[in-house]
Amino acid sequence: QAQLMESGGGSVQAGGSLRLSCLSSQEIYSCMAWFRQIPGKEREGVATIWTRSDNRDYDASVKGRFTISLDKAKKTLYLQMNSLKSDDTAMYYCAAFVLSGPCRIDPRLAFRDWGQGTQVTVSS
Repeated sequence: QAQLMESGGGSVQAGGSLRLSCLSSQEIYSCMAWFRQIPGKEREGVATIWTRSDNRDYDASVKGRFTISLDKAKKTLYLQMNSLKSDDTAMYYCAAFVLSGPCRIDPRLAFRDWGQGTQVTVSS
């Protein structure tokens, strides 16, 4: 089971940018993703990447503003977040090792391994 460690969260004003990182203790899995969660709400998928082909998928709310990427040599997953909005405020988690579902933003997609999360706060 991979240990995943996120970093890069923080507080930023609306319109600003942040880059989240997720370091994996093991080799990169075929499908990895970023999720986010607001207290009292279900965790939602933000972006996925199929590492074998570099196919990427995004939730409609972040498409065009966020970019998921991967550095296999560094075993690190990234999420570049631009044009941040107050609605982006959440705890962000990276995930690996698919248990079920397709590697795209889909309610059937489930992962085994999760990081501890990094908080992103966007003030308007």
